[in-house]
Amino acid sequence: MSLDIEFVRSQFPALETGWAFFDNAGGSQVLRPVAERVAEYMLTTSVQTGASYGPSVKASELLAQARDRIATFVGAARPEEVFFGPSTTVLVRFLATAMASQLTAGDEIIVTNFDHESNIGPWLILKQRGIVFRVWEIDPETLMPSLDTLNALMSVRTRLVCVTHASNLLGSINPIRQIADFVHARGARICVDGVAYAPHRTLDVQELDVDYYVFSFYKTYGPHYAVMYGRHELLLELDGLYHYFYGKDKVPGKLEPGNPCYELVWGAAGIVDYLEALGRGKGRHAIESAFDQIAAHEAEIGERLLSWLRVRNGVRIVGDQNSQAAFRVPTISFTVDGHAPQDIVARTDQAKIGVRHGDFHSRRLAEALGLSPSGVIRVSMVHYNTIVEVDRLIDVLDQSLS
Repeated sequence: MSLDIEFVRSQFPALETGWAFFDNAGGSQVLRPVAERVAEYMLTTSVQTGASYGPSVKASELLAQARDRIATFVGAARPEEVFFGPSTTVLVRFLATAMASQLTAGDEIIVTNFDHESNIGPWLILKQRGIVFRVWEIDPETLMPSLDTLNALMSVRTRLVCVTHASNLLGSINPIRQIADFVHARGARICVDGVAYAPHRTLDVQELDVDYYVFSFYKTYGPHYAVMYGRHELLLELDGLYHYFYGKDKVPGKLEPGNPCYELVWGAAGIVDYLEALGRGKGRHAIESAFDQIAAHEAEIGERLLSWLRVRNGVRIVGDQNSQAAFRVPTISFTVDGHAPQDIVARTDQAKIGVRHGDFHSRRLAEALGLSPSGVIRVSMVHYNTIVEVDRLIDVLDQSLS
């Protein structure tokens, strides 16, 4: 099936404003069914869960339904394996805090220099406990992570490897199942940041064989909220973050201090409704069908921009120049000789085209590639973008570089 772009765009009211949104890796537009769910909950069911009176029973049922829907979205084995929080950064900090008592001084955690800071900085609080951090650096030639490099970093004291599924600067997709197998064979666990991947491709945490996986809904067509998956047996081992009477077996509640934001969880489940409608069915099969359509369309619009950038004098594409869906998402970064990124973005602003420049909180990667302080121009597309919008952008870039 090909993507029904008219249906897609009808589900995002903000697209009617005349703006072309190409800053989606910073935050996507919100689905109508998501906003409607949030409003519905707040206007009809805004009570505390867990009581015996009718509205509270309904609120509890809705939260359980939403958790189940999100578990289906990520491919979790059971709904208790997903828990919610304000952002990816906060959820990684929660995980680091809840994991701390399992670690002893001299244990090692590997982070990268090619991740968003959300899966680096929050872990560093564990230095206070004597945890040793090693940095897995990107290959400067291939701009991909090397397992040989990772192997040289790992030891019998390695407890965790933290890595991104897709780069929010390069757009490249990392081979997470291969990395997970490699890490597990050496007795460690893996935590994956899927923020830049989740809007673009089917997620299946069981197939990926990851231990923890986290991403933000607000970059996946939903509200400003986030979700983390963890294997059930690993969540049971974590310390609780809630009141003392939330025992170690009370998952996911012990990892959601203050309770999740009910209306945002209920709203986020609307993402699944939308994907099922796009896939013309129910459950995982429909979600996979929807993302097959999304991947094909994104490869087409990505190629439209990449084909122009490849032949433009003075342009350096930062990342893979290949538009194939297996290798990258349509997050495309570039620099232009003799032109400051902010000056080009100022021109796109005037044309009602939303583009961004900078390092996008992947500062360690930008520094490693010599892209600081101005960073890159980043065009981050998703499936609701069109060829017509890409051509609008190319016209403005053409004029800016003339």
